[in-house]
Amino acid sequence: MSLLTKTLRCLTDLPRSLRRTPRPRLIMTLLVKNEALMLEHNLRFHKQMGVDAFIVTDNNSTDATPDILERYRQKGWIVEIIRETATDYAQKQWVDRMVWLAKTRYGADWVINADADEFWHPAGGCLKDEMAATRANVLNCTMRSVYPEEGKPWTAWEHTVRQVDNYEAYGLSLYSIFERQNKKVAHRTAGYLQISMGNHKVKMLPQREAKSGIVVYHYNVRSRREFVEKMVNGGKQLEQHKGRHGGRHWRYFYRLYKEGQLEAEYDRVIGSAIRPRLEAEGFICHDNPMPALLAALPR
Repeated sequence: MSLLTKTLRCLTDLPRSLRRTPRPRLIMTLLVKNEALMLEHNLRFHKQMGVDAFIVTDNNSTDATPDILERYRQKGWIVEIIRETATDYAQKQWVDRMVWLAKTRYGADWVINADADEFWHPAGGCLKDEMAATRANVLNCTMRSVYPEEGKPWTAWEHTVRQVDNYEAYGLSLYSIFERQNKKVAHRTAGYLQISMGNHKVKMLPQREAKSGIVVYHYNVRSRREFVEKMVNGGKQLEQHKGRHGGRHWRYFYRLYKEGQLEAEYDRVIGSAIRPRLEAEGFICHDNPMPALLAALPR
């Protein structure tokens, strides 16, 4: 869909673009590839937090991901599954396609564009409460990376991390989990123009943003093996993508992979050699509510 067509549609949305929606319909979009480890927890958690339905794009998964998606489609939770077979990782276009489906086919008032390793936790316990109470059309949400703990299942990891400004002084990777975390956004469908790479920003017409009480707990690093596989797969796809913007960390790690240095870089990504220092100085915090929330999910 052209930008002109989107703009014309936004103009027809103007009467409802910034008014409160007391009972919003909320759809979450997910772009997944080999996410069997977390996918079912993700669906169950966000359903509990108020998501009405899911639209999912599966990009060539080879694990149990398609089976999980089909099971939740049959339950009625997932309203559409898109089997994307391209290998050029056109993430922005794929997410944009799901947003327009949410708006035009499934009646969404609000959309959250997420990944399977993200858990969007609202301060009041219901995502839709945040959306019903605002006249803004974009809600900015805080990101927290969860610290990976060897020897524990990911559902029991209890720590999150804070930004380290001088990563060189700590011997950390240029793209460690202690880097600055970009916000994520939830947005209305009325007035929607375009999502950014990574779902960190969105263009709306008109544009009115507000800070929310939603915290996104991000399990972006899960193990050395998973990290290496993810960076290699992502790097290969980005090499095929005609655009040179976005995915900078993947490009960085893929270059290290080609140089035979990616395995060693993992320890600098999570700061394993200096974890006691990072904890003592407040960069690793014992404040992750997700273990208790996941344990309390109804079966």
